[in-house]
Amino acid sequence: MFEGLFRGEHLLIILLIVILVFPNKVANLGGSLGKTIRDFKKAMSEPDHEASKPGAAKSLPETK
Repeated sequence: MFEGLFRGEHLLIILLIVILVFPNKVANLGGSLGKTIRDFKKAMSEPDHEASKPGAAKSLPETK
């Protein structure tokens, strides 16, 4: 898959170094990513209130 300078072993070593040197940053990044995914799923499961209103479909202005 990866040939040349960056093989799988190199990427694994870089990942381990990042985890060892910046553990707090990695934890914060993971927490933020998890919160973002939860919020996205919550927003996708909620009904769209604007679309359910009568006359909510807005037409785009015509361009010439």
